[in-house]
Amino acid sequence: MAYQRLILGIGLAILLAISAASIGLDVRSRTETESVDRTLAILKRISDLRPLLRGSENAARGFALTADASFAAEYRDTSAALTSAFADLIHAVNGNRGERQLLEEAKGQLDRGIALGGELIRLRNAGDSAAIERQVAGGESRALMDKVGSALEKVVAEERRLLAVRSEASKTNGRMLLAIDLLGVVLILVLATVLIIAARRSSRELQDSLSATQATNVSLEAKVAERTKDLGTALEELRHSTSVMETTFHSMAEAVLVIDTTGKVLLSNLAAEKMLRYRPGMTVQVLRALSNVFHADGVRPMQVDEMPSARALRGEEFDGLEFIARPVRGAPQIHLVVSGRPLRDSDGKIIGAALVYHDITASREMEHKLQQSQKLDAIGKLTGGVAHDFNNMLTIITGTTETLVDSLRGQPLVKTAELIDRAAERCRELIQHLLAFARRQPLEPRTVDINATVLDIAKLLRPTLGEQIEINSALAPDVASVHIDPSQLANSLLNMAINARDAMPDGGKLLFETSTIVLDDAYAAANPDVTPGRYVMLAVSDTGTGMSQAVQDKVFEPFFTTKEVGKGTGLGMSMVYGFVRQSGGHIRIYSEQGHGTTIKLYLPPARGQVQAEALAAAPVPRGSEIILVVEDDALVRNYVTAQLASLGYKTIPAADARAALAVVDKGEPFDLLFTDVIMPGGMNGRQLADEVAKRRPGIKVLYTSGYTENAIVHHGRLDDGVLLLAKPYRKSQLASMVQEALAGGVA
Repeated sequence: MAYQRLILGIGLAILLAISAASIGLDVRSRTETESVDRTLAILKRISDLRPLLRGSENAARGFALTADASFAAEYRDTSAALTSAFADLIHAVNGNRGERQLLEEAKGQLDRGIALGGELIRLRNAGDSAAIERQVAGGESRALMDKVGSALEKVVAEERRLLAVRSEASKTNGRMLLAIDLLGVVLILVLATVLIIAARRSSRELQDSLSATQATNVSLEAKVAERTKDLGTALEELRHSTSVMETTFHSMAEAVLVIDTTGKVLLSNLAAEKMLRYRPGMTVQVLRALSNVFHADGVRPMQVDEMPSARALRGEEFDGLEFIARPVRGAPQIHLVVSGRPLRDSDGKIIGAALVYHDITASREMEHKLQQSQKLDAIGKLTGGVAHDFNNMLTIITGTTETLVDSLRGQPLVKTAELIDRAAERCRELIQHLLAFARRQPLEPRTVDINATVLDIAKLLRPTLGEQIEINSALAPDVASVHIDPSQLANSLLNMAINARDAMPDGGKLLFETSTIVLDDAYAAANPDVTPGRYVMLAVSDTGTGMSQAVQDKVFEPFFTTKEVGKGTGLGMSMVYGFVRQSGGHIRIYSEQGHGTTIKLYLPPARGQVQAEALAAAPVPRGSEIILVVEDDALVRNYVTAQLASLGYKTIPAADARAALAVVDKGEPFDLLFTDVIMPGGMNGRQLADEVAKRRPGIKVLYTSGYTENAIVHHGRLDDGVLLLAKPYRKSQLASMVQEALAGGVA
């Protein structure tokens, strides 16, 4: 019996060994199959690329020969598809370093070839036949495409070689599996024969043992098959989970950096490249050198040991750490909030850190606007309360001095009493201004013809302002009437005109404008004091010295003035602000130092004068072009890029002319320059457009400005016929003007 057990044990061991070998070879076979599938997919991608290569070059040459617009459209579509397909191919061969390096070199040649095709189209549009002939005769485009094709052939040859190797390996695995099975069968038969000869007397027991062995074998094979299936299912779930995690990571709006103890970035997402200007291969030290970093107050520089990366690598855990990064060149400053955590190994030793950045620039700018509005409201409440109490006391003083003057007629002290009475009257006027700012003055609103009021005021202002001030008006004939206090409107226009005169000591131009305008939900979201709807816009523009941003932040505060002592009370603009807000309107100032000022009053139309705007508007035109957006106000820039993106356009934002020219010099393609007219930095929008036109002849341009179109023309900043989109504007207006500019507007 012991001998039989030994033989049976040997047989079982052989079965187990055969099963293990079969499983191993099956796993290898699956791996080889996946490799073959990947190789076939790469060969298909290359096969799909070849007609795109020929199509891109042929379309460019076809347009150069025939000027047929369909060739240009085919070239753009084919080039875009070619670039995308080539990037997918590089990603597909990511595991093969040699093939990836070969394709990355070919990518540079491909980009150059596409650029040459675009140059052929540009030369054809410019009518430069000689340059086209030179370029075609030079054969550089054909040579580049041949090199790209040669690189693809090398990749095809390598993949076919790998395919042959893997196919041979797969066949070898099959032969080995068959050999193992045959060997196992032979060994089992030999053992069975020996067992039968040695234990003929116990054939029944041997038959039972063989039956038990066969049952065990079937059960084992079933379990192996079941485990193999479970393993395959687990691997597929793991791949799916990994894909979901990777997609989620790269779609996050927050920038994420994972670094080691030396500052090397081990992991980053797409938001890090956009928000932090991170590029693969950078360290946090290199990234830090791109910007000057300050604490949240924007004044105190942040030291190296206070940086988020340094703190996390010291073992600190923190959330909500605010700082301001001001790029050394090119881009505007950003306000960031960062959270950090150290990464530790199983022994608790720090091996790196994870940092998550959130951009709060827009929210901080919105908070600043809201704080300004709240500050004015708070000052208004305080001022209104004080003015109300003083008004009560002044009533007593005024009545008393009037009685005192009457009783002292003919006596020496009557002049003193009259002086007191005049001072009391002056105090009453100041208190009325304060009550106007606090929105507590008694108003007598009625329906007013805004154009007639402006013309009447303009006539009265001509002798008041003097001959050195030229007064003009641009009044919309169909503008609606407004429901306001006419005397307060007249006082407001008078105050703004006098301020404009003081800002033009050597003379200048004063312009009144009216129109009907819609302030939409997007504008209301950026200006918390605005209710969306239709308004009558009354603009007062001058060509004076303009105001700095610091002055604009305080211009509506009572008693704030830039005039010399004794030449202004500082209550004029605060009275205008209070009157407009109390009337249910909105006021906005656009001003640049050295470029004049435009003050826009948005007044509610009289009831029944303007029909409610239909919500179901015509379809907004969309596009897919690339637009370079140049705007110094970060909040406006973010709004514009978001609106353009929702219309299908791709955008390249720039904070000023210098940043825009850096984009142009870097060679980034774009179809339209959309720029503010007045910008800081010594170069305005018109000058920027001229510089861009030198580098990109024929580039299309659309201007925008807070100044009105008539003010721009009268100030002489733009030529007639240049496209201008006046702020604020609606999404539909933006879409229409962009379409018009792309269709034919040039610098």
